[in-house]
Amino acid sequence: MRRRLYFLLPDTGHTRGVVNDLLLARIEARHIHVLARDGTALDDLPEASLFQKSDFVHGVEQGLALGGLTGAIVGVIMMALAPRGVDLNGLAVLTMALAGAVVGGWASGMIATDVPNTRLRRFKAALEEGRVLLMVDVPKGRVDEIDALVRSHHPEAGIHGTEPTIPAFP
Repeated sequence: MRRRLYFLLPDTGHTRGVVNDLLLARIEARHIHVLARDGTALDDLPEASLFQKSDFVHGVEQGLALGGLTGAIVGVIMMALAPRGVDLNGLAVLTMALAGAVVGGWASGMIATDVPNTRLRRFKAALEEGRVLLMVDVPKGRVDEIDALVRSHHPEAGIHGTEPTIPAFP
């Protein structure tokens, strides 16, 4: 299980220093994500992916649930309104629920790629001012160690808390 730590840094130079310290502390680059204002050159810093920038995961989750529910309701209506001689059973409801979940998850996920990540809303003003957000996914047992490392070596880093768990997907 991993926890996501958030740090706000004044610029990419300071961010590069923190990232180097994290790499030396054996935090893999794939667990480090940097987000800055559009147009900011991140060079060799590990840029946040679409999964960190957008509400894709949340959108897919909602689409799966709502699409599955809608499909199940449609399946029940189909069973109730089936003409005589057509025998629909619970398998029809299950099939419609699965189809609804797939279509709902896909459609909602595509829409959500254009929606900024709601978990990052609190950092919007700082990012627009030119600050850089560093997100680090660390094992649960190393949260205090990494937090202390960043605080001791980089007092300019604004520590902005941890997320209880990060999504298993992505």
